[in-house]
Amino acid sequence: MGMKKEVLLVTQILVAVFLHIFILSAKFTSCMHTKRASRNNSNGPVLYPPVQLHMYHDRVVVDNGIFSVTFANPEGTVTGIEYNGIDNILNDRNSKSDRGYWDVNWSDPSKPQDNLDKLSGEKLDVILNDENQVELSFKRPWTSSEKTNHVSLNVDKRYVILRGSSGFYSYGILERLKGWPDTDIYQGRIVFKLQEKLFRYMAVSDDRQGVMPSFDDREKGVPLDYPEAVLLTHPTDRLLKGQVDDKYQFSAENKDNRVHGWICSDPPVGFWMITPSNEFRNGGPVKQDLTSHAGPVTLSMFFSTHYAGTDLGMKFRDGEPWKKVFGPVFIYLNSVTTEKNPVSLWIDAKKEMLLQTGTWPYSFPNSSDFPRAHQRGLVAGRLLVRDITLTHVNSAFIGLAPPGTAGSWQKESKGYQFWTQTNTEGYFVIKNIRPGNYNLYAWVPGYIGDYMYHSVINVFQGSKIRIGALVFQPPRNGPTIWEIGVPDRTAAEFFVPEPSPTLMNELYAKERTESFRQYGLWNRYTDLYPYQDLVYRVGVSDYQTDWFFAHVNRNVGNKTYIPTTWTVLFDLKHVVRPGNYTIQLALASATGAELQVRINNPRSVAPLFTTRLIGKDNAIARHGIHGLYWLYEINVLHSQLRAGWNTMYLSQTRGSRPFNGVMYDYIRLEGPPNS
Repeated sequence: MGMKKEVLLVTQILVAVFLHIFILSAKFTSCMHTKRASRNNSNGPVLYPPVQLHMYHDRVVVDNGIFSVTFANPEGTVTGIEYNGIDNILNDRNSKSDRGYWDVNWSDPSKPQDNLDKLSGEKLDVILNDENQVELSFKRPWTSSEKTNHVSLNVDKRYVILRGSSGFYSYGILERLKGWPDTDIYQGRIVFKLQEKLFRYMAVSDDRQGVMPSFDDREKGVPLDYPEAVLLTHPTDRLLKGQVDDKYQFSAENKDNRVHGWICSDPPVGFWMITPSNEFRNGGPVKQDLTSHAGPVTLSMFFSTHYAGTDLGMKFRDGEPWKKVFGPVFIYLNSVTTEKNPVSLWIDAKKEMLLQTGTWPYSFPNSSDFPRAHQRGLVAGRLLVRDITLTHVNSAFIGLAPPGTAGSWQKESKGYQFWTQTNTEGYFVIKNIRPGNYNLYAWVPGYIGDYMYHSVINVFQGSKIRIGALVFQPPRNGPTIWEIGVPDRTAAEFFVPEPSPTLMNELYAKERTESFRQYGLWNRYTDLYPYQDLVYRVGVSDYQTDWFFAHVNRNVGNKTYIPTTWTVLFDLKHVVRPGNYTIQLALASATGAELQVRINNPRSVAPLFTTRLIGKDNAIARHGIHGLYWLYEINVLHSQLRAGWNTMYLSQTRGSRPFNGVMYDYIRLEGPPNS
């Protein structure tokens, strides 16, 4: 009997020990996989319920005890999100295919017609299903017998729900195999359309947030020069009456486009799109794209031609194969008690964005196409600039992108890009680089031109590459005689006028740093220069007040627009002979424009220089302050100049539309070398 008691006692102790270990392990696993669902909980770690997967005939429901999400099966669209007492955060007035979905815009090169493909799945695979994580894959293979409304891509849309996480992740793998037909793909994104009666407050940044019009408010309004822009005439919120709503007013550069979304005040709930990395986005760090907008709609734009034109479209020819992973992005849900200000949800969303970006690249995706942190590489070095003297620069942009030519990164969509900025001493570290072959590119605010490292950089798994000091020598042929603007690839430093009082968005009336986002500013040029075009006197005029931010056409009535010519007057004490001068002309944007330059003879048949027809970025119409960057070096013979006052004529010769024009970044006249 004594022996039996001892065995029983030992058994009880072992059971207790194993139970204790199990509980600690569960808590540890929960903490490793997730964060606290609520930041208001100060009672220590919580053991969250396990993630549960429920399979039905036409739908799949995943519930982690904080929220539940419903997917159409096998399509893979998100049809419902239940959270904090709201039965469905998504707009259930829409069809099930029009609530939460992926889509791409594409066309057949032989048939110039835009097609929308919502990438609807045809088969569901449960990749992982345990108490800590569920990962679902909705696949659609492409075959030559596919319907013409399907883009020629293999599609793998994935969703991940973690234990204790107040939100879910989505990523996608798009692939073309060798030999597939030619196609052009212009836009790819993930979209969520929310309950419009609940979500009326939108936040894109600290300065850009407020109550928004509903879809019905827009329908009752008056369309303006293009359908995205609407004058609100009968909104439900009377404070919005007379304002302009335009989704492009809420665009952001990739580097700043990390978190945005919507707030419901009753109950206080937030819905946020968090994009923790730009590696899969196109066009580099300053490429602009949409965020959230009235509807209410929340987006994560993976690639598009916005603010660049068809140059950023992905054109596949001659059976070119391709594969790319987009995401994961995080769809974050948060809430506060009714006693707290719902706008505080924005502060919490920013904190969550920092947490998500800090854990990139994620460790949980179960796809071999998504490399983990230990499978990625690092490149470090230092960037110096030699412009007359050698110096280090702060906050220069430096990054890796697919091999090309200097500046080609801004038109790159097919590959991955990895960017950072230098510190005060010019040092940089680019982390978490996917294995592959890249060129190293850079551009430096305050200097014109693009830098590219002379060799292709091969990044391998786990590699740490240190390339030492790099020297960027910006374009320069001689000393600066005069300059207009700041070489930062935007027109933001120039004069941005007040909008028409009948076409305002009050948000930007308060926020002057982004006042260029007001609607209709292109027409203010005609108001300010009704009969005679802009004249700028070097040394007398101030570009901040005397140089209009966009060189546009003049409205002469009856919807007729004519080209305009700007005049730059400059004084030369003497002309160096012999010797040639140089005009460095940098453009921040161009849309259906042709800029011609003449010196001292406005009527000469042949201009000194012409860009010819350039640009499709539409940044003037879409309040972008910049599109693609263009740099021209113009040779001026000494015989074309004279001692005393000279005149440069800048003619934008393409008329007919209000949006034809250019934005200048910077203009510099250089003297002859060694002068």
